[in-house]
Amino acid sequence: MRPTSSRVVLGGAGYAGLYRAVDERTAATALQSAWDNGIRAFDTAPHYGGGLSEERLGRFLGSARRAEFTVSTKVGRLLYDDPAAPDGAEMFYGAPKRSRRRDYSAAGVRRSVEESLLRLGLDRVDQLLVHDPDDHMDQALSEALPELERLRARGVATGIGVGVNHVDVALRFVREAPIDHVLIAGRYSLLDRRAETELLPECARRGIRVLVAGVLNSGVLADPLRQGTFDYVAADPAIIEHARAMHTACAAYDVPLRAAAVQFPLRHPAVGAIVLGSGTREEIEDSLDMLDIPVPQELWAELDGGALW
Repeated sequence: MRPTSSRVVLGGAGYAGLYRAVDERTAATALQSAWDNGIRAFDTAPHYGGGLSEERLGRFLGSARRAEFTVSTKVGRLLYDDPAAPDGAEMFYGAPKRSRRRDYSAAGVRRSVEESLLRLGLDRVDQLLVHDPDDHMDQALSEALPELERLRARGVATGIGVGVNHVDVALRFVREAPIDHVLIAGRYSLLDRRAETELLPECARRGIRVLVAGVLNSGVLADPLRQGTFDYVAADPAIIEHARAMHTACAAYDVPLRAAAVQFPLRHPAVGAIVLGSGTREEIEDSLDMLDIPVPQELWAELDGGALW
């Protein structure tokens, strides 16, 4: 059990085939490694692998006592069996033949939660999050959120919130809805601190717990000398240049850039935990190792001036 693991949530996209297929054994080994290292919080969604993430997580947690772990899942995409679904749809490989359909209606939320609970083998979850409602904000706020409130009142979920990539979307939910949690991906990192100006202070004032995902900005902060992906697409040369400058600054202190990247969000008092998207045992153990590496204050001072946003 690592002390740092209490502030880590294991994300469910990696072991569900994001970017590359992950076989059942590799996924199970990754989940077991997370558990053995003390991780007890898991974030998933129907979107991840077309239900594969929830199914694999449910099988893994089936032998654990319910009080030992927490699970968050999401609403907003319904799954439909689809023999014509191509492999690699939505960047997930080796997934079941299912297609996704956006649905932020109250009925859609109820169906989504019922199906998620079946895949997870649970009768309740700890958090339910509205997933990526960017182009469906009015319906998400007028229909999905009230339904999540009803589910929270019934005990189907302990907390409710939103999981997004964009600060303005998260802020609207924070200001207009009685939510408990915000999961913000890619917007509070060494390179991109757009969540810092308004979102994090607003959440702190309202007592909303913040989870930060995408701490490596989908790859460029993992190894900028070889990896050129930012926000799931090829990174702009200016972004790669900034990431490489951070890599050089870290190397002068004998600190891997990955260590600074995974630790950075946890320095803010509004951030409750980071969500690691690691999909294999090796990735999980490396990420946890990075959390244990001391980062000198002098290095933080240098890195604090290197954000692009």
